[in-house]
Amino acid sequence: MNRTRVWAIVAGGLAGLALCAGRAAGKGCAREPAVAGAFYPRSPDALRETVDTMLEQAAPPRIEGRVRALMVPHAGYVYSGSVAAWGFKTLQGRKYRTVVLIGNSHHEAFDGASVFAEGVFRTPLGDVEIDEGFAKRLLDADPRMTFRGSPHGPEHSLEVEVPFLQRVLGEFKLVPILLGGESLDLSRMLANALSRVADDGTLVVTSTDMSHYPAWEDANFADRKVAEAIVTGDAEHLERTIRQLERSGVPNAVTFLCGEGAVKAAMLYAKDAGAQDIRLLRYANSGDTAGSKARVVGYAAIAFAAQPAAPAEEGLKREERDALLELARLTVETFVRTGQRPDWTNRLPALEQPLGAFVTLKKHGELRGCIGRFQPQTPLREVVGEMAVAAATQDHRFPPVSQEELGELEYEISVLSPLRKVGSWREIELGRHGVQVVRGFRSGVFLPQVAAETGWGLETFMNNLCAHKAGLPADAWKDPKTEIYVFTAQVFPGTRH
Repeated sequence: MNRTRVWAIVAGGLAGLALCAGRAAGKGCAREPAVAGAFYPRSPDALRETVDTMLEQAAPPRIEGRVRALMVPHAGYVYSGSVAAWGFKTLQGRKYRTVVLIGNSHHEAFDGASVFAEGVFRTPLGDVEIDEGFAKRLLDADPRMTFRGSPHGPEHSLEVEVPFLQRVLGEFKLVPILLGGESLDLSRMLANALSRVADDGTLVVTSTDMSHYPAWEDANFADRKVAEAIVTGDAEHLERTIRQLERSGVPNAVTFLCGEGAVKAAMLYAKDAGAQDIRLLRYANSGDTAGSKARVVGYAAIAFAAQPAAPAEEGLKREERDALLELARLTVETFVRTGQRPDWTNRLPALEQPLGAFVTLKKHGELRGCIGRFQPQTPLREVVGEMAVAAATQDHRFPPVSQEELGELEYEISVLSPLRKVGSWREIELGRHGVQVVRGFRSGVFLPQVAAETGWGLETFMNNLCAHKAGLPADAWKDPKTEIYVFTAQVFPGTRH
């Protein structure tokens, strides 16, 4: 791809624009609009009306899962705005704390990624605050992430997306990032940094147009190939597809994806974030919207979403919970005194379900034993009885419970959902999910209530799980070789007998 030609075409008349009205980037800096009045209306009222009308006319399919990343075009609104609106409309009604907006620089070639890390990003609709804490963590993640203001001043590809975000999201913070190249290594670097810093409150928006300047028929052919590669979620496949198109000699084609590096970064990040639902929402080119069919630019909107969570199963009723707590207490007391489990008659059908469970014993509020089992083939009542004995006598952290302690014990039962393997630690909902980590023959588990009881954040929670429960390095949860499973639990405590 001849990126020099693309830079030259886009940069003409813009290169002299200064960042922050001539000041260096820093505290109090405002990244001023560079293309207002050219790519989109300068008047706030006209801009608001233009964006809202395009959003009203867009009709994307409903996406049930969490949208982790979005690919949208960045030409003038008259050309690509109607396609971009199909992507941005999928965000309506959703909340994000931070939007990471990434593109490839059209004006400077440089090594690495430039993070606009401080101040505000200004459009005719108002200022969007930069998420400085998020940006700093990105800068600390890799030396190739730098605070380089010069590429941002004249760059249109990020700017044109912000008014759409302002209209669909309202309150959010922004982290604008420009890549200085398109290598897979650079994309992977950015994706890895994002995966370490981002969470469920983060949205990644990648800005790119598709084929530049072939005829309408050739653009439709080439853009279909590229879009098909993107929705596979395989960044290497996308790279191979683009290189093949470049060798195929499509007449007048200058590039097939001007934000290639940014798109690959978004794909890699989205995969790590568990996005398995990847959809082409809309495609058109400038020959369809506002230009000649002899020489066009292609546009697509693509969403990367996580699969929606399975609906929660109905929990046990009060009578059933009380019966299990009584079973656990009776079993521990009988076994400690006689070495035998008691006979116990069950008349509640719900307790015949083959569900996993943990039984936790506490003494004066302190842990005294806790053992459980996942995905058994035996009824829940059997699991609770067996785990009650195990918690009292087989937890290696404590001596067996003595008869003298029986009157001081408190019981807690956690009835478990089936384990669900996740594609990334980013899918963990702290406080809702229990987590199991597995690597080789080592494994460890924390129940959902551990986070609330300890006050740990996700990193501390996972570090302790790996190091102290699984006997793995503390950061093993970040290694793709470590399998991560999540589950939910219906937790109900009892009191001392």
